[in-house]
Amino acid sequence: MIIDVHCHAWPDQIARRALEGRSTQLPRRGDGTIAGLRQAMAQSGVDQAVVLGIADEARHVGGVNRFVAARKADGFLGFGTVHPDLPVDENLRILRENGVRGVKLHSLFQGFAYTDPRMMELYEAFGSEIAVIAHAGDGGDAAANSRGTPAMIREIVTTFPDLRLAACHFGGYHRLDDAEQELLGLDVYLETSWPPTLADVDPARVRRIIDKHGSDKVVFGSDWPMADPAAEIRAIENLGLTGAAVEGILGGNFRRFLGDDLEAG
Repeated sequence: MIIDVHCHAWPDQIARRALEGRSTQLPRRGDGTIAGLRQAMAQSGVDQAVVLGIADEARHVGGVNRFVAARKADGFLGFGTVHPDLPVDENLRILRENGVRGVKLHSLFQGFAYTDPRMMELYEAFGSEIAVIAHAGDGGDAAANSRGTPAMIREIVTTFPDLRLAACHFGGYHRLDDAEQELLGLDVYLETSWPPTLADVDPARVRRIIDKHGSDKVVFGSDWPMADPAAEIRAIENLGLTGAAVEGILGGNFRRFLGDDLEAG
C-alpha cells in the first residue's frame, strides 16, 4: 500500500484562494480540492492520502478540524491543526471532539515558533496520543524560516521522547546541512517531499541521509498540489534502495508511525 502522508486540500469554495497565498514560487500540480486529490491518487497509484489541515489563526482551528474529520467519510486520513493562541485544553478538546489524532504544524503560515513556550506545553500534553507532522526548514522570508528550524525539531524530540513526530522535507527544506547535523539518528521520522520535486536533490545525498538515519524512519510525502505524487514515487524508486526499504518508505513505515490510529483515522 502506498500512503502519501503530505497532501493539502481545502473546501471547494476556498481552495483557489487558499492556494494563491501559499508558496507562490512553486508550480501547481493540482487544484487543492478533494476531487483533485482523488484524481492525483488514481493517476499515481497512491492508495491512501493524508489530508493536512492548517489554521493560520486560532479562530479557524475548529472549522479546519471539522473539515479534516469529515474527510474520513471520504476514505482519507486526516491530520488537523492547533494554535497556541488557544489554551492547551481548548486545543485538545477540539481535536478529541472531532476524533483527530494528529496535527500538522506549518511554521511558514501559522506565525509561531515551534519552541514557543505555549507550543512546548502542547507537546507535553500530546504525549503519545497526538502525532505531529511538521514543516521543517525554509520556504518563506527570513522571519518565517526562523520559526521551524532543524535545531528546533531536535529540541522538541529530545525534550518529549513520547511524542510521535515526522519532520517534512527530510527535516530541513533547503537546509539539509543543518538537518543532517541536528536530526540524523534521532527518534524522529523524516518525510521525503521536496517541491517541486525530490529529483532535484542529488540522489547520492538522499541515499546517504536515508542510510544514516535508517530507512525504517523515512515516510513518503509528495506535498500535493505543489508536487506530482507520481513523479515523487519514481524519485524514491530511482534512489537505488532495496525493495524492502522502498516498500517501507512508501507506506509501511507510516503504518507503524500511526499504529492503532491508522485504523481509527
